[in-house]
Amino acid sequence: MTEELILTAQGLKKLEDELEHLKSVKRREIAGRIKQALEFGDISENSEYEDAKNEQAFIEGRIITLEKKLRNARVIDDRDVLTDVVSLGSRVKLKDLENNDELEYSIVSSIESDPADNKISNESPVGKAILGKAVGAVLDVEVPAGTLQYEIIDIKK
Repeated sequence: MTEELILTAQGLKKLEDELEHLKSVKRREIAGRIKQALEFGDISENSEYEDAKNEQAFIEGRIITLEKKLRNARVIDDRDVLTDVVSLGSRVKLKDLENNDELEYSIVSSIESDPADNKISNESPVGKAILGKAVGAVLDVEVPAGTLQYEIIDIKK
């Protein structure tokens, strides 16, 4: 049973772009490296050839993985994103009750997660804790560093 992968439109485009890059650019680069390494002669002791073949295997594996994910992908429709409670696709403003900092995150699937870009996974400790909660909810979130306490102060699409 293959699990459905829920993505934002931006996340879907990112996966499609990566797949296209691997198929059109990286495959050609690797083929060129393999061809060049074969021209050096004896491949039994040719580290260039071995490296290129290993990279080729990695790239082909990644292509298969991406194709599988895209086959099972469902894009979140903006109409599916709730504003009364936190859901996948929501943009949530949280207040850290320990230091009064305000944080804003987009809730995305694990494949789209990018904390540096304020995109947290629905499977992360904070993501799990806030899913389904409404504005005003105060939550304790267990993280490796201890317990964080947040209040949800805004939810938008």
